[in-house]
Amino acid sequence: MLTNYIKAAMRKAKYEILSDDGTFYGEIPGFEGVWANADTLEACREELEEVLEEWILFRVPSNLVLPVVEGIELRIKESV
Repeated sequence: MLTNYIKAAMRKAKYEILSDDGTFYGEIPGFEGVWANADTLEACREELEEVLEEWILFRVPSNLVLPVVEGIELRIKESV
């Protein structure tokens, strides 16, 4: 489920070439603070995915809400 969530979120990513230095900037709408900047589009995608993974790993133990993406909802269940 986590892999599907990450793939779905990455499909929402938006990229642009920055006019001031020609690098690529990427972000995922609805995922505040998840962005990347790199020299190539591929490097930007890879960095963006890493940032997304770290963002998820930070939010989960903090019990912070994660956006629902393509009907996929990650929720933390308490274990007894």
